[in-house]
Amino acid sequence: MAAQKINEAHEHIAKAEKCLKTSLTKWKPDFDSAASEYAKAAVCFKNAKQYEQAKDAYLKEAEYHTENKTAIEQAGMMMKEQKKMPEAIQYIEKACMMYMENGTPDTAAMALDRAGKLIEPINLEKAVDLYQKAAGVFENEDRLRQAVELLGKASRLLVRLKRLDEAAVALQKEKNMYKEIENFPMCFKVAQLFVFISFTSFLHSLSAVQQSGFHCSLPGYSGSEDCVAMETLLQGYDEQDEDQVYRVCNSPLLKYMDNDYAKLAISLRVPGGGGKKKKAPAAPQGGASGAPAPEEEEDDYEGGLC
Repeated sequence: MAAQKINEAHEHIAKAEKCLKTSLTKWKPDFDSAASEYAKAAVCFKNAKQYEQAKDAYLKEAEYHTENKTAIEQAGMMMKEQKKMPEAIQYIEKACMMYMENGTPDTAAMALDRAGKLIEPINLEKAVDLYQKAAGVFENEDRLRQAVELLGKASRLLVRLKRLDEAAVALQKEKNMYKEIENFPMCFKVAQLFVFISFTSFLHSLSAVQQSGFHCSLPGYSGSEDCVAMETLLQGYDEQDEDQVYRVCNSPLLKYMDNDYAKLAISLRVPGGGGKKKKAPAAPQGGASGAPAPEEEEDDYEGGLC
């Protein structure tokens, strides 16, 4: 079967080359017909698992049928089949640029999202870049629901990469988008993530987090489960109460978030203690004179959160 498909592919290539030839009676090459034959050849090569040849045929199709940008994206997919991911992403990004130039930004954004999913297992930094580009395209088209979903993917990967300052900025933008589309429950969730990142990276003081606009300014937030959890967390952090912080961060509300964020939550430490619990002061004991013995020096925050 593979041999038959390869033979068919070569027949289509021969027809394509014939379409491109000129003669005394044929002054102009027939580019459309040539592109069609190259497309058929690409499919035959693909079915025969001859991905390098399929890629070449798709590129020829794109060369002679400039309106068909999907051929370049398909060339990228042939590189993906060969595990040549950097080359695959290059072709897909090139196709996206052409989609944009051709006035089809939605197609470009969806292709960038697909490319992000392809590269994510092997290159998180590139995946972040692709998701953010896709989000930007959707945002420019006022497609905020799609844009914020892609921003969320980028934020999650930024946390995994420990680029917490950038993640905090991305979450601020997410929150604003969710607020604009009036998805307030998701605003609450983003609020929690922002708090964890702020405290973990020490980018913001407690007062800065409390005044960040994430709390109590959104419809339905005051008195909600999310509000109670965050206020309890802020109180524990302010009072350096490691036990209280531990209980909040290990509650079902927070423990079953996306894995990257859940890890961040349970790693949260109150300042000054290195993640150790406080010992209670030693009870006074009378000596021969009846005076209390000196208190043991506190070993601040012994133990840890986890």
